[in-house]
Amino acid sequence: DVDKGQVLDSRSAGRVDPQHAAQALTDAVAELGLQALPWTEGLRQWQARVESLRRWMPELDLPDCSDVALLANRAQWLQPAFAGKTRLDALDEASFGEALKSPLEWSQRQLVERHAPTRITVPSGLERPITYALDSESGEPLPPVLAVKLQELFGLADTPRIADGRVPLTLHLLSPGGRPLQVTQDLRNFWENTYAEVKKEMKGRYPRHPWPDDPWTATATHRAKPRGT
Repeated sequence: DVDKGQVLDSRSAGRVDPQHAAQALTDAVAELGLQALPWTEGLRQWQARVESLRRWMPELDLPDCSDVALLANRAQWLQPAFAGKTRLDALDEASFGEALKSPLEWSQRQLVERHAPTRITVPSGLERPITYALDSESGEPLPPVLAVKLQELFGLADTPRIADGRVPLTLHLLSPGGRPLQVTQDLRNFWENTYAEVKKEMKGRYPRHPWPDDPWTATATHRAKPRGT
């Protein structure tokens, strides 16, 4: 068994051959699994964005960044990151992130930013995060999610889309208190058929937030009305 902090060979500490050490650490990751590496939520999101785009836009020809492929190709992308290191936990998040992204050329990384953005500007003028995920069994992309307060989308007729317009965001429409009121990929249908019911239910609970009769022409906002108005 290998643990994260283990020195490769304590008897020869200080005289470990760097090439051998890097390979031994890379092999240790194969034994322990990729979770032994310093993943952040942002890096898991990046992986999900790349893998999603590989299904949504195969013509981009992005490299396989699934866990299976990362383990299989570990000598190419991971081993160089262990150069000069003798412990697994000597690899920091920044170095690991750079190694993880190294199979993508700069132009490919730009395509990921363009077609699977981490954030989107909503009608209120604020940027809100998009969350990506892969199915844990199949590795197939799950619908990307935009969680946003209902009032921030007034005036927007259609569901925002990514991946060159091919993939609608799944909208988690939130109350002013941040609770989900509706999950939809069809914003137009929500305004036309569901909003009036939601407005009736929520107006009494959140009287200081706007609940206009016509959400199509109302001004989007993330603020409550000033007191006394």
